[in-house]
Amino acid sequence: MIEVSRGRFEELVAEALDTVPPELAQVMDNVVVVVVDDPPEPGLLGLYTGIPLTERGDWYSGVLPDRIEIYRNPICEMCRTEDEVVEEVQITVVHEIAHHFGIDDDRLHELGW
Repeated sequence: MIEVSRGRFEELVAEALDTVPPELAQVMDNVVVVVVDDPPEPGLLGLYTGIPLTERGDWYSGVLPDRIEIYRNPICEMCRTEDEVVEEVQITVVHEIAHHFGIDDDRLHELGW
């Protein structure tokens, strides 16, 4: 386990978001990414809550933003170095953004995520 301050962890999440290819970042719509210390249930490193882009239709307007939560404590608990935290944050951010694009866990695992 490694301790990473909340401020530093938020920087790592921001850096991971900066690596999203511009063509994908441009089509992300109505989504917020936040750091949360602990997940609502054990075993989660991140969570996407919302309506994926692939499920939105003409009816989609005036809704609260989708939410991507990245959980600091479980990620830090599974890592021994900051480099490992950086890697796990990157993987988790990509994984949750993929859900925003409508990609489910089974497909992500097929793709190696």
